[in-house]
Amino acid sequence: MLEAMKWEIIHIHNEPDSSLEMPTVEVLASNIEPKLANTIVRQLNQVCPLDNLRHVKRVQRRTSDGKVELSVILCLADEHEKDTDAVPIGIQPFIRAYNLCPIRTKVAKHAARSKEEWEEQCKIWPTSFHPSTNCDGVATLSDEDMEMIFHYMKVAIQQTKLCYSGAKVLNAAVIVDPVSRKVIASANDQTHPLLTTSEPSPRNGCNDGCGATTVPHESHPNTAGSNQNTTVQKFSLRTCSDIYAGVSCLNPWGWTAQELGKQNSLVKRENKFTWHPLRHAALVAIENAAERDRKLFPNSEVLELKSEALDVLLHTADKCPSKRQKIEEQIIDKEVSDNLKPTEIMRPYLCTGFDIYLVWEPCPMCAMALVHQRIRRIFYALPNPNIGALGSVYRLQGEKSLNHHYSVFRISVPEQDLEELILNTSDNTSSQC
Repeated sequence: MLEAMKWEIIHIHNEPDSSLEMPTVEVLASNIEPKLANTIVRQLNQVCPLDNLRHVKRVQRRTSDGKVELSVILCLADEHEKDTDAVPIGIQPFIRAYNLCPIRTKVAKHAARSKEEWEEQCKIWPTSFHPSTNCDGVATLSDEDMEMIFHYMKVAIQQTKLCYSGAKVLNAAVIVDPVSRKVIASANDQTHPLLTTSEPSPRNGCNDGCGATTVPHESHPNTAGSNQNTTVQKFSLRTCSDIYAGVSCLNPWGWTAQELGKQNSLVKRENKFTWHPLRHAALVAIENAAERDRKLFPNSEVLELKSEALDVLLHTADKCPSKRQKIEEQIIDKEVSDNLKPTEIMRPYLCTGFDIYLVWEPCPMCAMALVHQRIRRIFYALPNPNIGALGSVYRLQGEKSLNHHYSVFRISVPEQDLEELILNTSDNTSSQC
């Protein structure tokens, strides 16, 4: 529970946050007598309803020298007409009847998505704020859900490898079924010709002043207080940028800097030629999930038809695990009654309804692949300032032309926890690089 108190889940919206530059729209407003407020608002709602500004309160209340002053929005202002006398014909008799003096003012164009944004909107004109209650947001996550999310993000971070042949961190991806709460597949980047040797190369020092000590792997004792601990203490992800130059989504062209000729010949001799420039962690995890399905459900032709039918039935329930599980149980009952094996209908269609946990924000290629796989939710820990497709540079999840949309969350992990998880895992997995 202590970890859950420090870690935080941040929902990455489909559109950029508008707190720095709040979109506004001009309206015509006028001061009114407080005793006439109810009558005027009732008539205005009939004559000129604000259908596209339902989040904006029609009346603004201010107090000046102990006196209450009210202003009311009459109608939207014509953006091409700057003259305040040019009001809609239907409003003119109303203005004359109550002796109103229209003025131009601005109100928030869109409803606030956070309390902070709502407070900024109210500085120019009062609006209403209704926290999101949909399945995609953080507000509806239970403590149990958050504990599960933190757990699998920790699993993903622990699978991040620090390779001794160049001291490079590799991204990691973990695909999880949120209903059964089981790992479907996991993978690391495979975009570099890394070698598997019995004795790993010594860890190279970073070239940008991170202060990591160069200590050969074979000299690391298996006891506390060793030189290994000294290296971990001096290491910092924030100051040592070269350490994650091998993360494929951060540096998609990093593989070109490798000595390919020598590396390829050695890898081929050991029959371990598995790298490719496009084998990012997310894509390899998708491949592993497909391989898992082929082994669990060998009757592919029949199962593919059944899986497509299941995908259609679950399309509207992808975002709500409880509803999805209920539909699956109903389908199983029907198939059993028809003397069919329950496992045949349960083969997932691609990755429909699954979640994926990534240490780094995916690039556009990986993000689009996850769209095609019908991933339900994406969680990542570190932003990708170079070509991040889910918040840092682009927001693919908000592209309306796509036929599938997933929810995106960033898990804010304290830097100390992140470094400890990566480095502790790296010392155990370095021999695999």
